[in-house]
Amino acid sequence: MKQKPINIFVVEDDAVYSAVLAHFLSLNPDYQVKKFGSAKEVLSALHERPDILTLDYSLPDATGDQLLKQIREVSPDTKVIMISGQEDIRVAIDLFKKGAHDYIVKDSDTQEKLWMAIQNLRENIELKQELESLQKEVEKKYNFQKIIIGTSPAIKKVFTMMEKATSSNITVSITGETGTGKELVAKSIHFNSERKKLPFVPINVAAIPGELLESELFGHEKGSFTGAVSRRLGKFEEANKGTLFLDEIGEMDINMQAKLLRALQEKEITRVGSNEIIKINARIIVATHRNLLEEVKKGKFREDLYYRLLGLPVHLPPLRERDNDIILIARNFIEQYSSENQVSKKNLSVEAKKKLMSYSYPGNIRELKSIIDLACVLCDDDEINEEHLQLSNYSSNGSATTAGSFNMPQNGLTLKDYNIKLIQQMLDNSDYDVVVVAKKLDIGKSTIYRMIKNNELNLVKKADRVV
Repeated sequence: MKQKPINIFVVEDDAVYSAVLAHFLSLNPDYQVKKFGSAKEVLSALHERPDILTLDYSLPDATGDQLLKQIREVSPDTKVIMISGQEDIRVAIDLFKKGAHDYIVKDSDTQEKLWMAIQNLRENIELKQELESLQKEVEKKYNFQKIIIGTSPAIKKVFTMMEKATSSNITVSITGETGTGKELVAKSIHFNSERKKLPFVPINVAAIPGELLESELFGHEKGSFTGAVSRRLGKFEEANKGTLFLDEIGEMDINMQAKLLRALQEKEITRVGSNEIIKINARIIVATHRNLLEEVKKGKFREDLYYRLLGLPVHLPPLRERDNDIILIARNFIEQYSSENQVSKKNLSVEAKKKLMSYSYPGNIRELKSIIDLACVLCDDDEINEEHLQLSNYSSNGSATTAGSFNMPQNGLTLKDYNIKLIQQMLDNSDYDVVVVAKKLDIGKSTIYRMIKNNELNLVKKADRVV
């Protein structure tokens, strides 16, 4: 990530000395330096919000401490380095109290001292720039009107509920089939709310053994159980003042549900192995593919916890109920694939669109992405046709079925062959970076290395391979 130049103002009434300092600092191409000869001049330019300002203590129209106060009021993030001919410790201490970052006495080593002072500040300034840039990227990434593709009535209802969720701190319960994008919706709500600069902490309840879930949520003290070699903060503490996302909440053990209910009611937790009460302030978003009301009737989910978590319900419709959104999403996945693999963008034929529209998508959006990625690999020209779309339950008469075998073109290739072809093409397009490919395909690096060892994949460029 390329950093912006460090913007430095040199405020000095001695024109020659000012020119020397400005020239010296300008030797670093990462520094953008401007000179000012009076308090009036620099105050008129503070709207530019300089990162660093070097300030002569004795100016013709203001003293250093007077100007320092005005600078702090107008541009509080600007780091001010005072430069003075007075070697008076009392003056320095007073300036530090008023907000000066450093105090340098004019002598033969002033330039070197100033250079070191700015170098020490640079790391913090660049870190701040990077954090601000990342924050903007996060906000852009989770603009749900852009990342959740669709114009169908079903998805517009979701947008309406998400808008309401971002403007309050109410608990949000997200429901929907597997693969409909529940975590993406949870992140979008968080990063568009007033808590967006605070932690978003997800935890998949179904992925954690029941006996370890209490420790994961509430934390534990050293020695509280076998293997607890040190204190560990739980997800509630990690998410303090931010958002805690409890995915697959319907899989939580009934006994753990009681402990979660108490934590939510009392807004406090106790680490495993401790008696210390810790106050918590985290917004709760939960998600499940189950019908929790049915689980309550079956006695598998506490009724009181159900109503505590219900809050603002957001139901994500399955892909098969989203009409032409299917084609819009498919085109978006084609664009993503083309961009990530640096290949030309492909189009969908009329027959391909019909085939996509008539399929039931038991795996929803996640399955559609897999279908499109594979189609892009199988397609050797600029148009994806129906034979490139491998649908797991698509019948030959064009109707979706509830079961069936994976239809492959009549070319003798197996599903394993297609997986190898997909991974190989992505390796070719990523300069054989195994880590990048594993991340894009959401598979383990060891899987790719094993396939290379078994000569199923090749890390030699096509032009260099021996035929």
